[in-house]
Amino acid sequence: MFKHLLVPVDGSDVSKKSLKKVAALAKADGAAVTLVYVSDPLPPMVYSDSTMGYGITQKEHSKVCEAYAKDVFKKATTALGTSLKVKSLHIANSNLSEGILDGAKKAKADVIVMASHKRTGIKSVLLGSETHEVIVHSKLPVLVLG
Repeated sequence: MFKHLLVPVDGSDVSKKSLKKVAALAKADGAAVTLVYVSDPLPPMVYSDSTMGYGITQKEHSKVCEAYAKDVFKKATTALGTSLKVKSLHIANSNLSEGILDGAKKAKADVIVMASHKRTGIKSVLLGSETHEVIVHSKLPVLVLG
């Protein structure tokens, strides 16, 4: 059914648990998998106390994000198993859903497979849902794993 799955990963438990389902789907369809990690391109301001702060340079921030992405990709690839063709893509975008959609376009995926964090109540209203944003703006099918 699908030939190329784009799978957003972030290192969370929800993301890790969904990888078994992703592996089963990819094996059943003989599909390729591209993992995507989206990081914020802007370094945060880190404060040592309330009166004095210091910044992190863009170069340092990029280096840390890249190292973290590699770690997430390594763990996710291990969880998927050795029988799958897995690529990885690190996207820098301050909007997570836009980064995922950009990753889908760059990877030439035919479906986005996402885990849902299942926020409910006031948390879903205040935090929104990145999965919902991807579904609303995607031109590709989006498969949400619970």
